[in-house]
Amino acid sequence: MSPAPLPTRVYLACGVTDMRKGFDGLAVLVQQVLAQNPHSGALFAFRGKRGHLVKLLWFDGQGLCLFSKRLDRGRFVWPVTASGTVVLTPAQLSMLLEGIDWRRPERTCTPTLAG
Repeated sequence: MSPAPLPTRVYLACGVTDMRKGFDGLAVLVQQVLAQNPHSGALFAFRGKRGHLVKLLWFDGQGLCLFSKRLDRGRFVWPVTASGTVVLTPAQLSMLLEGIDWRRPERTCTPTLAG
């Protein structure tokens, strides 16, 4: 069995989402609020009111997958707008899930000239 390919499109649902929602509730939000198809293979990210919990909804070709992550300290960086979507790259999603500010990542060291 080969691992499933990573999604190439990542959508953040701006605003606050009720984190009690499961597969069906989030899929309805994707269709009605985000105007997307939850079975398109894209990954959809939702954040709760307190900002320490994020849920990811993804269709892997066989069924919907629901992943969640809760930070012990800190909050997930999220857009300030109350509605709409933001499209991320898979690299930005990785930074988001690590608690890094994906909007303006900074290098830890400045490259120097060779020689």
